[in-house]
Amino acid sequence: MAYDYDVIVIGSGPGGYVAAIRAAQLGLSTCIIEKDPTLGGTCLNVGCIPSKALLESSELYAVAQHEMAEHGVNASSVSLDLERMMQRKRGIVSDLTGGVKLLMKKNKIAVKHGLGRLLAEAPAGEGGGGGGGGKVEVAGETIAARHVILANGSEPIELPFLPFDGERVVSSTGALAFEAVPEHLVVVGAGVIGLELGSVWARLGAKVSVVELLPEILPNSDKQMSKLLLRTLKKQGLEFLLGCKVKGAEVQGEGVVVRYEDGDGAEQTLACDRVMVCVGRRPRSEGLAEAGVALDDKRRVAIDDHFRTNREGVYAIGDLVRGPMLAHKAEDEGVAVAELIAGQPGHVNYEAIPNVIYTHPELAEVGLSEEAAKARGFEVRTGKYSFKPNARAKTLVGAEDGMVKLVACAKTDRLLGAHIVGPRASDMIAELVMAFEFSASAEDVARTVHAHPTLSEIVKEAALAVDKRPIHG
Repeated sequence: MAYDYDVIVIGSGPGGYVAAIRAAQLGLSTCIIEKDPTLGGTCLNVGCIPSKALLESSELYAVAQHEMAEHGVNASSVSLDLERMMQRKRGIVSDLTGGVKLLMKKNKIAVKHGLGRLLAEAPAGEGGGGGGGGKVEVAGETIAARHVILANGSEPIELPFLPFDGERVVSSTGALAFEAVPEHLVVVGAGVIGLELGSVWARLGAKVSVVELLPEILPNSDKQMSKLLLRTLKKQGLEFLLGCKVKGAEVQGEGVVVRYEDGDGAEQTLACDRVMVCVGRRPRSEGLAEAGVALDDKRRVAIDDHFRTNREGVYAIGDLVRGPMLAHKAEDEGVAVAELIAGQPGHVNYEAIPNVIYTHPELAEVGLSEEAAKARGFEVRTGKYSFKPNARAKTLVGAEDGMVKLVACAKTDRLLGAHIVGPRASDMIAELVMAFEFSASAEDVARTVHAHPTLSEIVKEAALAVDKRPIHG
């Protein structure tokens, strides 16, 4: 087979574009294919970035309305300009997607727009098959590479009994672009996306009802911390209908009537004007089985520990494969697969991947929950410390709700899990991720000097509390 490139990457999300850059840095001729007009994938265009822009804007609006008086600021004339808020969101997205385009140019990566389709492998002797890598069709052109990286990403799951109509019943993508604040928004699913976008519209004035099949929110999180977050979100006005099964919805005029079964099995209805369905995401793996790529029972691409599929020279990363659907997980996999292709020891430490929910307060975690650690047979000790007595938290706006919880092995003191509910938890967790990378103990964290006054001192106090010796609590 004649090759046009060393590497072709299908998909320009965080995993794909990072893989392309690292491959180019390692001297491999690289092409990236993106089906959409702009680069960056779901994360930059309709996911992580626009949602965080709206979370920040809506939080400032809520603070101006409810929390500025105690700071001596008269906020009586605060009003909402939703279109201006959306313009800011679009500007941030444009800046970042344009930045990815510049990175492609800087690293001499060829960019092709169109739906990239991996072609089935030709038998040896018929068109040059059998040599590894593969051919990809895009926009009527067929190109070939020694190595193909599948980074197709994922898409929202659409429930068959609750199809998206793009106006009244929407996915997270639609909920990022409402032209007006809904009077009543029903969120189906109390996972990360549902809680984040539900928080946005609640802050902006909508009544928000979250309907969840399970009896709790965030079932994979530490139980104590998810309950703490639930309690705080309820105080902010979000309504939660837990243990309730949505059965369908009918658009009636300008509104929607949602049908659900409550925890006692009784049929109930909920009238609203918008429904956002956030019940998870599924990998974009259509067409790959026909190209000879093996999939698992969840329609994810099956890979080995080096991201290799069953087809020689074809790799897969990110939301397309096993593991959490997180942009930073995909990025690390993108770096690792490029290094492996170049003959270097690429590696991802899956025990040290943080997860963050960007509500207010935020929830950030790494490692095992207390429940998961015990289920694995560990005898554990925990250390907990609240934000409330922390000096820095008292000086910030709305920063006293929250807690840091560390889970350590009772025998070795090695950290097994770290959990933070509080403001800026997304930034605070990095210290603990680093601790995990170095297999640190709770005592290692406790002996580390933390600047005063900072929120990070709460982490130190929680580490001291593992050994029952916090200074300020």
